[in-house]
Amino acid sequence: MTEPERERERGPLRFTVGYALAPKKQNSFIRDSLVNLARSRGIDLVKIDPTRTLADQGPFHCVLHKLYGPEWKEQLGEFRLRNPNAVIVDSPDAIERLHNRISMLQVVSELKIEPRSLTFGIPKQIVIYDTETLFDRQSWVALKFPVIAKPLVADGSAKSHKMALVYNHDGLNKLKPPIVLQEFVNHGGVIFKVYVVGSYVKCVKRKSLPDVSASSSTSTSGDAAVLPFSQVSNIATDEKAEEKYYEMMDLDDTKMPPQEFIEGIAKGLREALKLNLFNFDVIRDARFADRYFIIDINYFPGYAKMPCYETVLTNFFWDLLNNCSKLNSFDTCCGDGDRERKRDREDKENSIHV
Repeated sequence: MTEPERERERGPLRFTVGYALAPKKQNSFIRDSLVNLARSRGIDLVKIDPTRTLADQGPFHCVLHKLYGPEWKEQLGEFRLRNPNAVIVDSPDAIERLHNRISMLQVVSELKIEPRSLTFGIPKQIVIYDTETLFDRQSWVALKFPVIAKPLVADGSAKSHKMALVYNHDGLNKLKPPIVLQEFVNHGGVIFKVYVVGSYVKCVKRKSLPDVSASSSTSTSGDAAVLPFSQVSNIATDEKAEEKYYEMMDLDDTKMPPQEFIEGIAKGLREALKLNLFNFDVIRDARFADRYFIIDINYFPGYAKMPCYETVLTNFFWDLLNNCSKLNSFDTCCGDGDRERKRDREDKENSIHV
């Protein structure tokens, strides 16, 4: 019997994707529109029961997750041992790199992207681990005010999203180390959010922090010297001047970065980080139109905000699983656990496809 004949005898191949997400993430991502579209393409999205061990559930051709902690990491490892052909999106070790705001951006300086007429990098930044260093002006030689203060840990928690725009030294009293201080770059009040789903790249523009004049940075004092917010694209302020600024601003007037340029950065980050699902924030230097800065990278962002996210994610699952099915026999990918546990270390390391 030929392979096409065997495929016709088996009928259409269906895949099962188990998802393990925090309740808030599940509510925003696992919508009926996504579930129904995936089902129509032969992909069943199944919730993983958090009260049971992962290795005892399934069978799953793929595990999609955004949970953290040593216990969950251990469960993924056990699942990988039992199911070496299953796909895990994404590797917990690769994800952990994005939990530190210094290590997440280190890879940017290593990327080589065309065209050369445009440049990119990261703003100047330093890490402050304690209060003594925070108030030591010698530690600030490399930075100029204003700066963005961000928690060092970026684990997706509410605390990790609490940032602040610090105009001058008066604002330091409100900060609690360990933090990353990143030099603020005027960027015309627009941020470009780039969503990456495998090889798919989508860039959208959002309103951002307004530019800061030199006079504002030096004249602001007291409590006004620090402005808290949760996201660069979602500033929280009661200032009437800022409200008027956003009302007058028209994003349609903002030119998008060249798609080839953005796709090149996305491809470089995907390969260097070994991640399939992430987004990164890009700003364009208001002083030089050909200079861009990457200021943040997030794992498994809010894809529901991305246009046509259901189609994009379904295509990603379909391509990933169909390519995997050609390389491996999915008849055994979720098979006998005792037998699979005997495989050597090399097989275990290669069982995660990113």
